[in-house]
Amino acid sequence: MGMFSESVDVTCSASGQPLKLHWAGRLYTVCAEPVRWYERRDWWAEERRAPLGSGPGLVDHEIWRVQVLPGHQDSAEPLTLDLTRHIGSGRWRLLRIHDALQPRTA
Repeated sequence: MGMFSESVDVTCSASGQPLKLHWAGRLYTVCAEPVRWYERRDWWAEERRAPLGSGPGLVDHEIWRVQVLPGHQDSAEPLTLDLTRHIGSGRWRLLRIHDALQPRTA
């Protein structure tokens, strides 16, 4: 599993659920029901102070685990990614790649 932070463009449903994403010059389509949860972040390491009423997005990260396929290829194996959305700006970042780029052996 790789962990990093890279900007991605995400297209969502009306309810805010990821449907498609553009990453590294490729279009990926979500092929399974995404899972959402929240993780605490060390906000004090990044911010000097917490303005009153800024709890959502400051204390917790919204994380989505998605399985995606490149383009419309049904024969490819799904790739599992963890994405986060910044609540204030609505920007998405790729946090983790699961089972990524693992050499396959016969």
